[in-house]
Amino acid sequence: MTQVLDVERCDLHIQSNNRSHHTELNGDERLVVRRGQPFSATLHLTAGSAQFTPGKASLTLIVKTGPLPRKESDTKVSFGVSDSVVEGEWSASATTGSSEDTVSLSISSSTNAPIGQYSLTLNQDGRETSLGDFILLFNAWCPKDAVYMRNAEKRQEYVLAQHGLIYRGAAKRIKGKPWNFGQFEPGILDVCLKILDDNPKFVSDADQDCFARRNPIYVTRVLSAMINSNDDQGVLIGRWDEFPDGIHPGHWIGSGDILNSWADSGPVKYGQCWVFAAIACTVSRSLGIPCRVVTNFESAHDVNANLVIEKHYDENGERMSGDDDSVWNFHVWVESWMTRPDLEPEYNGWQASDPTPQEKSDGVFCCGPVPIKAIKEGELTNKYDAPFIFAEVNADLVEYVKLSTGEFVMFRGSTKDIGQHISTKAVGTDERRDITHHYKYPEGSKEERRVYEKAQHHNKLQQRGEEAGLRLKIKLSNNMALGSDFEVYAVLTNNCMQPRTCTFMMFARAVGYNNVRGGNCGFASEKVELPPGEERRLYLKLKYSSYGSVITSDRLIQLTAFIMDRANQEYHKAEKTIVMDEPNVEIKLIGEAMVKQPLTAELSLLNPLPEALEQCSFTLEGVGLTQGKPVTVTVGTVDPKQEAKAKVELSPSSAGATVLLVDFDSDKLKNIKSFINVVVKE
Repeated sequence: MTQVLDVERCDLHIQSNNRSHHTELNGDERLVVRRGQPFSATLHLTAGSAQFTPGKASLTLIVKTGPLPRKESDTKVSFGVSDSVVEGEWSASATTGSSEDTVSLSISSSTNAPIGQYSLTLNQDGRETSLGDFILLFNAWCPKDAVYMRNAEKRQEYVLAQHGLIYRGAAKRIKGKPWNFGQFEPGILDVCLKILDDNPKFVSDADQDCFARRNPIYVTRVLSAMINSNDDQGVLIGRWDEFPDGIHPGHWIGSGDILNSWADSGPVKYGQCWVFAAIACTVSRSLGIPCRVVTNFESAHDVNANLVIEKHYDENGERMSGDDDSVWNFHVWVESWMTRPDLEPEYNGWQASDPTPQEKSDGVFCCGPVPIKAIKEGELTNKYDAPFIFAEVNADLVEYVKLSTGEFVMFRGSTKDIGQHISTKAVGTDERRDITHHYKYPEGSKEERRVYEKAQHHNKLQQRGEEAGLRLKIKLSNNMALGSDFEVYAVLTNNCMQPRTCTFMMFARAVGYNNVRGGNCGFASEKVELPPGEERRLYLKLKYSSYGSVITSDRLIQLTAFIMDRANQEYHKAEKTIVMDEPNVEIKLIGEAMVKQPLTAELSLLNPLPEALEQCSFTLEGVGLTQGKPVTVTVGTVDPKQEAKAKVELSPSSAGATVLLVDFDSDKLKNIKSFINVVVKE
């Protein structure tokens, strides 16, 4: 006769299981495990009931996920309990526990199971007993999982690390800004699962969507669409002009506040590319997909998909309206690590995806994932959205001037300008790692030319500026601190054998990181008669009184020098972007960082402007330091050349290495960030 066990309760050993599955930072309130790796449970039998006898009891376990669990979609799986588990498959084993009235279970999940919230049920000849719930994640530690990452240091960085650096600025002035990903902060995993449940694919066909969650390719593509709100009430609303309501994108220092706000009240105002990418990184790591944030400097936005960025100028050197293509000072996306069984094996590894809403893919604002290897090799037919990302790092740049006759003359072409210093945080350190070589071969190499042809990019450009007799360069000042006046100049050299007569102009204007031009803040012009072999300098004084009112929180000024020799129909342009030096936020910790002991953070910033700062505040955030939420301290008005100061009391909640991030905000000075590494002792 088959033995039926009378189960009083089930102990899922949350603490020890979570620790062995590298999910202990999610807390010990519930079981969170990674697929393909066994976890343990103990059945406690009712006192006086029959003891468990191996071979006599017929035990079947049932796991279910999603609103419509079905065997056909692997969202409902039944499997017998035997003598041993089969790692990588849904299976279980049972042995007598440490006491006579307990049964020890070892349960293994499938390496191909859909991720998500599961229920666990014991079936004994039709008698079902609920054993509890658990959350199943992707597993970078399991060799059979699609997101397996062999290197332990990389798993620590790309799955477990809760803080990082996001690179911004300009190609020749790169600055790392701190970010608190906080994927293990309380409630964040629930929000990440809600993102999956709120996506339109789930709403239209929950069964098929839950089945597809076995695949990190599918999940990554869903996240790319859901991090922006354009089609689906997703997490963030993008905005690149004025911010009359909501939060300025430069104010954010972490993902948690954004994700919690979305879960409570819908799309959050506002985000720009680095914020979209940071949120995607948080959600990916939370779900178990190794992920990193990547910045591409001089990033092309190729609207018409011809792999060429075209710019048009009039004879006064002014950019003409109507150009849809653009080149951003920088653009930020993410890379996720996974196999690509839908492609050839060489395309396994890092995959680029971009949640910033730029162009539609399959009718939705999303982009990727596409293998980095496919971008490098020019395989533009590979899924997903390879031509768009290829253009971002490898498009050609062509510039034209419109003559008074109406004719357009090309005066410059470059295959080198686009896609520079592609950067991500290095593993285990706060250093920047240049990964440009992952995306493309060295310019001019045989491999690069081969890729160029493969991409069917046949309009090879003439480097006219390099062959002409006139040379034009822009030189910057050594001190370009925000609030100060400084001077820049352009150098025109005549390497011709004949004298030249030219119109020499230099413009300065505020610019956003996405190259949207703002107000003018400087102009100089003169008629130049230049003998052979000589040079002439054109100086431009940039005064705070001119640039202070037009500069954005990106603190970028674009300089454009333009020369026109109408007699010889020769035109040249040089361009350089100034990244203004910003003041430092000084962080000083008073007291020893110990669990549940008071710790004071003293903050200060010197106002560099010749005018008062209004509405000044410091915002702090740190895993284990600020209880999962940012803390804001209002300072008020700070006069010119005076210090903004604040003290904040912290109470560390857990031991270990963490990071305290600080953002300073005011009416005229925004997006000033700093951080300090903190080691909290028991």
